Amino acid sequence: MKRVNTVFDLPTLAATALLAGSCLGSPAWAQADRVAVNAGADISSMCGTKPVVVALTDGYGGNTWRKITLAEFREEAAKCKNITKVVYANANGDNQKSNSDINSLAAQGVNIIVSFTDFGDAMLPALRGAQKAGVTMVPYFAKISGAPGKDYAAMVSVDTDFAGGLWADWVGQNVKTGNVVFLGGIPAASSSQRYLDGFKAGLKKYPGLKMLDENYIVTNWSPADGQKAVAGLIAKYGKIDVIVSDYGVTTLAAIKAYEQAGLPIPAQATIASNNEMNCKYLAAKKGGKAWPYFSLDYTNRIATFALRRGMAIYQGTSNPESMNVAPMPYIDSAKGMDPKCDPAAPPDADLSSALPADKLNALFK
Repeated sequence: MKRVNTVFDLPTLAATALLAGSCLGSPAWAQADRVAVNAGADISSMCGTKPVVVALTDGYGGNTWRKITLAEFREEAAKCKNITKVVYANANGDNQKSNSDINSLAAQGVNIIVSFTDFGDAMLPALRGAQKAGVTMVPYFAKISGAPGKDYAAMVSVDTDFAGGLWADWVGQNVKTGNVVFLGGIPAASSSQRYLDGFKAGLKKYPGLKMLDENYIVTNWSPADGQKAVAGLIAKYGKIDVIVSDYGVTTLAAIKAYEQAGLPIPAQATIASNNEMNCKYLAAKKGGKAWPYFSLDYTNRIATFALRRGMAIYQGTSNPESMNVAPMPYIDSAKGMDPKCDPAAPPDADLSSALPADKLNALFK
């Protein structure tokens, strides 16, 4: 079902204006079967009456973004009083354990399982088995193969083509020419590959930009591994004009690698920014040394779309949302869209999170 939202907070108004402007064309997110990630529906009408146990599984839950996502998931689940328990499983980067986690939760009688699609189609046997056992399976984030009703109940996916296109347009229209690298997560990460594919497709419009590596650079979404990887790229390529990344922590690692090398920071386009990086950017801007910066955010909320979809299916209630979720611009140095910075908040805090400040801060204690 197509859905156009007209209620926005101020960052979304700015994002919509950006998308509607002469640079990025018409507001394409509102013209297709997609919903803005920060314009989700109210779950209360989807709760139904049947008692339900829900679970969230991660293929790789070892970073702050996943912790915030779990907290937002729990916060959303708490709005349905008939959700009696929320279970969490983390495979720590192990595909076999990811499938085992899903099988185990199904055997325990969990009613709805929401699973991050870290391992892509390799997860299908477990998803299919749980669905066949009567679980309402809702894989989310990167698209995978399979058929709704057979391999899973429904799939909620981030529009990686749309996100990649936004990155490409921003880079193409603000940097215009130069060398580009793309930083991804763990090896064979489905989401990283899809983001890269969307970005490369969008980059075809800008012949002045050259990908130095056709594959994404593995960083394991780790600050240490990311900084080491970028130091290696600096040594290998020398001149890099743009770094695109599918995780803000990796972008911050890239910035630190350039600082350590004593080199000017190249343009950065990313998703899921964090407090430390944004405070660093604002300080650099105040000192006249800011780098070109673009970030798509509000992404922790995608898991709540999957939860709402699962509840509506299990309870037999209605959900008006599209299952194609568009990440939205939160920071754009070219448009004067500055990030939030809270010196009192933890460095890893995602200030675009839907969590109230006190709960976000409590999460890091």
